[in-house]
Amino acid sequence: MDSPAPPPLAGVLETALYVDDMARARAFYETVLGLAPMFEDARLTAYPVGPRSALLLFLRGATTETVHLPGDMGEIPPHDGAGPLHCALAVAEADLPGWEARLAAHGVAVEARTHWPRGSTSVYFRDPDGHLMEFATPKLWPVW
Repeated sequence: MDSPAPPPLAGVLETALYVDDMARARAFYETVLGLAPMFEDARLTAYPVGPRSALLLFLRGATTETVHLPGDMGEIPPHDGAGPLHCALAVAEADLPGWEARLAAHGVAVEARTHWPRGSTSVYFRDPDGHLMEFATPKLWPVW
């Protein structure tokens, strides 16, 4: 039986990382990356990244129970993560040297650089929880 084509996806809206110390994580993402929270509470800090994407930092272990929202809003099923996760941030090629200088100014070591066959460059570094972060310039993927 043939099924109809799925409706189109509009993009990845949220990327989640799980952190052990929210204050430490917020200090890193706000000081080093210059992000400003659009929402924050004890278990979650949400940052806008680009025009249609959010980076969510969850306190590890704080989302393992269903969250019941007020009124008839609904609920959020449990989730969590462990170990060093990966997140790539899209940056313009011309801005990559400035990002590398900013990392250096904040004592954040560049772990690796990769020059991809399509002409993109990736710079890898770690956040305080050991997550592998990446600055990636255009042409890494056909969509970027």
